[in-house]
Amino acid sequence: MYNTSLQQLMKTKLIFVLAILLQHLSGLAQKTTESPKNQLIIIAQANQGNSYITFPTDIGNISPLWFEGNLIPNFYIRQSQNSRLIGVLTPQIIIRMYQEESFPIRTPSYMPQITLHYFLKKGKNQHASSMYGRLTHHSNGQDGPFFQEDGSLNLKSGDFATNFFELGFISTLFNSRLNAYKFFKTSFEIHPKKMIQKELHGIYSRYRWHNTFSVFKLPPVENQSVKKKPTFSIKGETTWMFGNYNSLKNISSDRLNLRFTFYYHPSFFEDIGLFAQFYHGSDYYNMQFDQILNVLRFGIMTEKLRF
Repeated sequence: MYNTSLQQLMKTKLIFVLAILLQHLSGLAQKTTESPKNQLIIIAQANQGNSYITFPTDIGNISPLWFEGNLIPNFYIRQSQNSRLIGVLTPQIIIRMYQEESFPIRTPSYMPQITLHYFLKKGKNQHASSMYGRLTHHSNGQDGPFFQEDGSLNLKSGDFATNFFELGFISTLFNSRLNAYKFFKTSFEIHPKKMIQKELHGIYSRYRWHNTFSVFKLPPVENQSVKKKPTFSIKGETTWMFGNYNSLKNISSDRLNLRFTFYYHPSFFEDIGLFAQFYHGSDYYNMQFDQILNVLRFGIMTEKLRF
């Protein structure tokens, strides 16, 4: 069953954890130069992901949560301001606090990754092309058996681990009149057989094709004489999961993941804004991968294109 509204006051533990997460989110957002001349850093930043905390009002078939938190700080490495190559180190962590006794946070997803972005060329009308390669480790830090005695997945303490490569292409267009960036990203993800936990063979997709379209409305250049205006972004994402697993047909709705996110940054907030997101597809939270989610959620998110 799903709890659509908060029926009781959160206990001290919940408030404490949320306060820590909010502090981290505020610290992750810093100012950036938004001129198109720094396009590579903007491309990398906008496509690395963002930190967020959901409200306890998820609508759908996900287990009742107090929140889901995604902490994804990015550390950029480059030789110079005009470098065509940039490296990004990202110690990503996703956690869920469940609406159960003692408010447990079970089996967080640890997803450290290293990404290389390469600027291919800059075309006419502020159009740019780039590509990237990424190596990611995904585990949950547990050491329990993968399966329970009845053959079902051990969701509480089962050991989950995989490593994958992702190679992608990003097309970028800057609209100076609207002061906005548009991105189209396509990539292919591969989990080599020797780099994925053996228990996942045959039940987990090792080949995935991702596509993303996004629009980011930039804030105006800071000027005391200009009143700050709200900004927004929208993002649509699709993933098609290939391979033989779970005896799925080659064409099956269970192979498709969809995500649509709308982000709004009110002018009275400094570093965070509000977002609404719909997600359909396989659960991305480590051992929960066997569940198909259909969920509408709301929360707070760090603003794009700030670091």
